[in-house]
Amino acid sequence: MQGRCAAGLLVCLLGLVSPAVFSGESGPCVVDDAERRVCLQAPARRIVSLSPGATELLFAAGAGEWIEGTVRYSDYPAAAKRIPRVGTHSRFDIEKLLALSPDLVVAWISGNPAEQVERLQALGMTVYYSEPRRFEDVSSTLERLGLLAGTTDVARTAIAEFNAAIDELEARYRDADPVPIFYQIWDDPLMTVNDSHLISQAIELCGGRNVFGAADRLVPRLDRESVLAAAPEAIVAGGMGEDDTGWLEAWERFPGFTAVRRGNLFFVPPSYIQRPTPRVAEGSRILCEHLETARGRR
Repeated sequence: MQGRCAAGLLVCLLGLVSPAVFSGESGPCVVDDAERRVCLQAPARRIVSLSPGATELLFAAGAGEWIEGTVRYSDYPAAAKRIPRVGTHSRFDIEKLLALSPDLVVAWISGNPAEQVERLQALGMTVYYSEPRRFEDVSSTLERLGLLAGTTDVARTAIAEFNAAIDELEARYRDADPVPIFYQIWDDPLMTVNDSHLISQAIELCGGRNVFGAADRLVPRLDRESVLAAAPEAIVAGGMGEDDTGWLEAWERFPGFTAVRRGNLFFVPPSYIQRPTPRVAEGSRILCEHLETARGRR
């Protein structure tokens, strides 16, 4: 807990992670992940979310009932499936969005088109930029969204539960033997993450070592030869769906590869670990169990 509370603008208060908060003229005011002050005249009651992860975070923070629009693949919790769509995270319909008259738009820094989000700001929309990359960022985002929506109590309950789950995994696997792993987030082109990504922190939490952690790009593109040369002891992949393990089948063509020879080809449902939400605690638990299996096959 202490390590997570030390990051950036965060401070610890009663065991919860709290962001920098400012006094607006009459409503809440916070600092977003682009280090911008975001202020409202009153708690947000008409929200548009521009990523599935942001939608999930808003629900977890207690603000789900005020989401008026979101994007494709916003499917958790079940209530999110009923929210009108304004497009996809990579291209949304500005006219549809404006017709919803939002008092808050939650954007995804690395996933939404910058020019479209900047256009929203130019049109007078209040935009909160979100980009959680560490466990503490998930907690901080819940707190800030709860403040903007006036649902702080719900948000802090979610934070406490999330922190407890991460702390339990940290204690369980703190002294685990390292397992070099390759985490595959996409198949064509073949893609992974570096150590600046939340997934890599989950790998570290479980006693794993990301073999491409030192890569320059947040989401490096690779070829299979590079992965074979890195010789990971395990390969962990998501997929095109929550139960689609097809990406792992391609690696079975390399029977001499350590991860294949030992049967260390593992699947984690992508929404549990590739979205920066409280469910990453459950995704981390699944990942940790896979790496423990790999240790037992040495």
